[in-house]
Amino acid sequence: MQTTAAATKTESTFRLEYSVTREITATPATIWRLLTDAGRFPSWNTTVTSIEGEIALGHRLTLHVPLAPGRAFRPRVTAFEPESRMVWSDGMAPMFKGTRTFSLTPSSGGTTVFTMVEEFKGVMLPMIKGTLPDFRAAFDQYAADLERAAESS
Repeated sequence: MQTTAAATKTESTFRLEYSVTREITATPATIWRLLTDAGRFPSWNTTVTSIEGEIALGHRLTLHVPLAPGRAFRPRVTAFEPESRMVWSDGMAPMFKGTRTFSLTPSSGGTTVFTMVEEFKGVMLPMIKGTLPDFRAAFDQYAADLERAAESS
């Protein structure tokens, strides 16, 4: 059974969330290696220009993406459960905080369900929500790039 859906967007006054799910014919270990190798990221992921830093618990990354040229994002890896779940967080709650969660769930037949969720929340969100780009196309592309790279590994 394929678990693949187009990226979605849900929002309320103080919360904005984007998510994508994709069933990938690869093991969690194969996908995890791709998700945690900062140096190789741009070689397989067209939604990332560069990542500097070590993708490991407690480390801060410097992330450049085509969706926001000229801007650097500086998330910290706040959860790191090998081959299962990873969380990147940036911002300052309760004012404004962004959290990206990557989840890998083994499925039958040697596939893995990949889910990526980006949640923005905070009291400043209503004032800046209109300046944020729509991440749905980038999330779809991210999942497609990951699927292609993992299935060809």
